[in-house]
Amino acid sequence: MPLHTLNAPAPPAPTAIAPAMQRRPRSLAHELVGTLGDRIRDGSYPPADKLPTEAAIMAEFGVSRTVVREAISKLQASGLVETRHGVGTFVLGLGDAAAFRIAPDQLSTLHEVIAVLELRIGVETEAAALAAVRRTDADLARMRSALGAFMGALEAGRDAVGADFQFHLEIARATQNQHFADLMATLGATIIPRARLGGPQGASSEQAAYLQRVHAEHDSIFDAIARQDPDGARAAMRTHLANSRERRRRSGDAIPR
Repeated sequence: MPLHTLNAPAPPAPTAIAPAMQRRPRSLAHELVGTLGDRIRDGSYPPADKLPTEAAIMAEFGVSRTVVREAISKLQASGLVETRHGVGTFVLGLGDAAAFRIAPDQLSTLHEVIAVLELRIGVETEAAALAAVRRTDADLARMRSALGAFMGALEAGRDAVGADFQFHLEIARATQNQHFADLMATLGATIIPRARLGGPQGASSEQAAYLQRVHAEHDSIFDAIARQDPDGARAAMRTHLANSRERRRRSGDAIPR
């Protein structure tokens, strides 16, 4: 065997939808649209930013150029991106999904944060119950991954807003009712506010304790969904969001994160 072959670096492992390689391109394109759309909605790809190149997306997700181009075409049709010939594809924003959304500046007061939590209690408690009845093993795996990412962020001393939102989004998707998933995706990660904590000296330990409680509440929701207990899942989600509302009220102030 030639020496240069032996020394060649291993290609990067594809992520996200790579296990779906055996499915048809149309299905892969649909999943890629969902993943890229999520990144636009949660701010990972902010407005005016250029998307990664076709080659970079192919390498990350382990899909063909045809799949990438079909996904980009669907994102264009949704008004999320635009392609400039010879330059690249750029994020426009939330497109048609912005017809109803909660912008960061609508979460600048305690009253506004609590109002959003009341909306979430109304929507997500029933979503959790439906997810417990309809979830698949794949849904559970994605929820478990979000819980792992949350704990990883906590252990690294980072805010876990992205993983927090992802967990709730995966529950909405597990309802198998696209309207729940679309509503959560449209609202985006700004619906996961964090309490304004004390001064810089106490903030890190207080934040860590807060996130530990949130993680325990997430675990309770996950356990009820995993054992297909709709009443338990509904109660666990209501408890989690009601606790969050009470934590906001006790904080006396709030900021979106």
